[in-house]
Amino acid sequence: MSTLTQYMSRNVRQYGIWLALLAIIILFQILTDGLLLRPNNVASLVQQNAYVMILAIGMVMVIVARHIDLSVGSVVAFVGGVTAIMMNSWEVHWLLAVVVALLLGAVIGAWQGFWVAYVGIPAFIVTLGGMLIFRGLAIVLVGTTVAGLPRPFNAISNGSVPNVLGFVANLDVVTLLIGALAIVGLVLSQIRNRVAAGKHDLVSEPRSAFIGKLVLFTAAIGYGTWILSRSAGGTPIVLIIIGVLIIGYTFLMNRTVFGRHVYAVGGNLHAARLTGINTKRVDFMVFVNMGVLAALAGVVTTSRAGAGVASAGEMFELDAIAAAFIGGTAVSGGIGKVSGAIIGALIMGVLNMGLSIMAVDPAWQQTIKGLVLLLAVAFDLLSKRRTGR
Repeated sequence: MSTLTQYMSRNVRQYGIWLALLAIIILFQILTDGLLLRPNNVASLVQQNAYVMILAIGMVMVIVARHIDLSVGSVVAFVGGVTAIMMNSWEVHWLLAVVVALLLGAVIGAWQGFWVAYVGIPAFIVTLGGMLIFRGLAIVLVGTTVAGLPRPFNAISNGSVPNVLGFVANLDVVTLLIGALAIVGLVLSQIRNRVAAGKHDLVSEPRSAFIGKLVLFTAAIGYGTWILSRSAGGTPIVLIIIGVLIIGYTFLMNRTVFGRHVYAVGGNLHAARLTGINTKRVDFMVFVNMGVLAALAGVVTTSRAGAGVASAGEMFELDAIAAAFIGGTAVSGGIGKVSGAIIGALIMGVLNMGLSIMAVDPAWQQTIKGLVLLLAVAFDLLSKRRTGR
C-alpha cells in the first residue's frame, strides 16, 4: 500500500467531511436547477447561518473539554433583547451596546462556568438550567418586539463591505482582493506549518496530499470569491467577522498553552491534573468564552432581524452542537477542530437553504438534519474503530 493511500485511510474522517460538503452542494445545485449557487443566495447563506458558525466555534471548545452547553440559544435571545433595549429605549450608541453585550455574555459564561468548574455540577444540568433562566428573562425583558434599531447596527448582518475600488467586468474588486489575500494567507501559513513540523520530524502528510489539499482549498476559496464578487453587495460584513474568528481561534487552539490545555483536559482529565494543569480554570474559561461567543451570536441575530425578539435563538444550541459533531468533534471529548465545526455549520446551512429553495416542509427539514447528525456521529465512531484495529 502506498504512503498516500495509507495516509488517506488514516485520515478518512478529516477528508470525508470536505467531500460530504462538496457532495451536498452538488446535489442541491442539481435539485434546485442551479439556484443554490446564485451569487445573492451564496451571500444570504453566509448571512443567515453566521450565528451557527459563531456558536459552533465555541461549542467545539466546550465539547473538546468533555462538556456540553444547552443554554446558548436562550443566551442569544436574552443578550439580543438587552442590546436592542439599550439602543432603542436607553439611546446607547450601537457600538457601546455591542461592547456591553459581549461583557454581559462573559458574565453569563462566568456564572455557568463557576457551577461547572468549581462546584462540580455537570454542565448538562447547569446549562439546562441556564436555558430556562435566560429564556425566561428574555421573555420578561422583551415583552414585545423591540424594533427601530440604528442602521449601522443592522448592517453588521445585512450589510456588505463598501466597494471603494469599483468593478472589473462586473466583479467587485474589494471582494476579489479579500479572496486573494485569503488564498495567499492560507498557502503561506500551511507551508510555514509544514516547514516547522519538518524541523522536528513531525511531518506525516505526504507531499502529494499536501499539494493536493492546497490546490483544492485555493480553488474553493477562489470560486467562492468569484461568486460573491458578482452578488449585489459583494463581501458580507459578517463574513469578515467570521473569518477573523476562524483565524483567531485556530491559532488559540493550535498554538497557545491554553489551547493545548483544553485538548489535554478533554483527552485525559486525570493525566492533565497529574501534569499540573489547572483543570478547573480551563473549564471555567471555556464557558466564559462560550458566553462571549453566544453574546456575539445574539448581536448578529438581532442585527439580522433588525429587532430584539424574545423567541430568538430557539434551537440554536442544537444547530451548534450538530455542526460541531458533523465537523468531526469527538463525542467523548479531546478531539475537534475549528475548521471542522465551520464545515459542519456550512453543511447545516446548505441543507437549510437547499431544502427551503425546494419548498420542503419544515418538519421534514428537521427530520433530514437529524438523520445527517446521526450518520455523522456513527461514521465518526466507525472510523475510530477501524483506526483502532
